[in-house]
Amino acid sequence: WEDRELRLKAGDHMINTNCSAVHTRQALCCKMSVEYDKFLESGQKWFCHVDDDNYVNPRTLLRLLSAFSHSQDVYVGRPSLDHPIEAADHVQSDGSTTVKFWFATGGAGFCISRGLALKMSPWASLGNFISTAERVRLPDDCTIGYIIEGLLEVKLLHSPLFHSHLENLQRLQGESVLQQVTLSYGDPENKHNVVSVGGVFGLQQDPTRFKSVHCLLYPDTIWCPAKKMS
Repeated sequence: WEDRELRLKAGDHMINTNCSAVHTRQALCCKMSVEYDKFLESGQKWFCHVDDDNYVNPRTLLRLLSAFSHSQDVYVGRPSLDHPIEAADHVQSDGSTTVKFWFATGGAGFCISRGLALKMSPWASLGNFISTAERVRLPDDCTIGYIIEGLLEVKLLHSPLFHSHLENLQRLQGESVLQQVTLSYGDPENKHNVVSVGGVFGLQQDPTRFKSVHCLLYPDTIWCPAKKMS
């Protein structure tokens, strides 16, 4: 099944993964596996994963990535925990040993250089990502961290510019909001957990604050309120 309206809007930018729409480890890993393979096929320099409830600021993303070379080993993002996680290692051993590693939460987004993505191939390409995730019993973003930090021994570059719904987003205020790479918003149980921007749309019109952020960044957008003449 495919969303025809979305296909018309997105065209070739949308790829039907044929993965399940449910929010399980298997379904999430299926989607990440397709994302990874499509990236390798594309020949592009950077693989950036963001969730569908993130706002991405392309300007600050490009500024961040321009500080690195795509041929280097680069894994940049933001952990949701303040400590590395520990998992039984069923890939390099029989599971009797454990491995500690950091991972960038998918809810905030992360980027991987092409050079590093190619090194991940034995455990990630052509469906191997799904089998790796099953062996370590971890979700998609954790499995990425396991492959990069645990197997390839490349350290995550912790960036404060990526944001998920798991943090206190109200701390982001004013001009600083416009300098971030990704933004998120709270779930229905915590709907007030949004960034603090004003002067464009009210909370009722823009509960996520994404429309307001977009109009502050791109005021000439057709649906943004016209600037008042001075």
